[in-house]
Amino acid sequence: MRRTSLKHERVARVLAKEIKSGVVRHGAQLPGEVELAKRFSVSRNTVRAALAVLAEEDLIATHTGKGSFVLFDGRPLDGRLGWTHALSEQGVDTRLRTIRIERTEDPDLASELHLDSPGFVVIERVRVLTNGTAISLERSRVPATDVLRDLPERGLDNASISVTLNRAGLYLDHCEQRLRARPLSPDEAALLDRPTGTWFLHTTRTSWTATDTFAEHADELLDPNHYELSLSYRT
Repeated sequence: MRRTSLKHERVARVLAKEIKSGVVRHGAQLPGEVELAKRFSVSRNTVRAALAVLAEEDLIATHTGKGSFVLFDGRPLDGRLGWTHALSEQGVDTRLRTIRIERTEDPDLASELHLDSPGFVVIERVRVLTNGTAISLERSRVPATDVLRDLPERGLDNASISVTLNRAGLYLDHCEQRLRARPLSPDEAALLDRPTGTWFLHTTRTSWTATDTFAEHADELLDPNHYELSLSYRT
C-alpha cells in the first residue's frame, strides 16, 4: 500500500524543487515561517518540519533569529571547458590542491579504450571552495606522449588540464560519460575531509579529439550539493 505524503513532506518537496532548479538561489534567504505557512495553507509547525527536512538534505541552513538560507548552489555546468572555468562562469570561486602527478601504466584501461600504449600520466586533485570545503576529488589519466610525459617534473600549464592538453595538440571534441552515486571509501573520505560512507556523485568520462585520438580519462567524485547533471534529449 502506497504511503500518503505528510503535509511537511509535500512542502519540503516543493521548496527543494525550487532550490534545485535555481528559482531560489544559493545564499538567498527563504521567506519566514509565517509567510510560508500562509503560502502552503499549513501551520507553522508543519513549516518547521519541512525546513528540518531541507536542512537534513543540506539544502538550507537555519539560524535562530535570522532565518533559513539556501546552501545548495547546483547550476548547469559545461565540464568540457574544465570545472574551474565552468564553475567560475557561474560565479563559484574554487581552488585546486594537487595530490599527485605521476607516470603509470594501466594495461586494463588501455585495453578497454583500445589504446596501443598502456602509459598514462595520472593527475589527482581536490577542489575546494574559498571557505576550505572540499567539493570534489578529480583523478585524470592523460596519454604519456612525448609532450605530456614530463608533467610530473614540470607540472600543468596554467594549472589547467584543458590548457595542458591543448598545448599538446589535444583538443577535446566528444566524450563518453557514466554517472552513478556511491559512498566514499576511507581514503577518499580522508582526502575530502568527510565521514567515510558519505554519498557522492561518481562520474567517469573519456574524452577524444575530433580525429578520435584519446585525450583524457577522468574519474571524479562530486559533492551533489554543488554539482548536478543536466541532460537534454531530442527525438
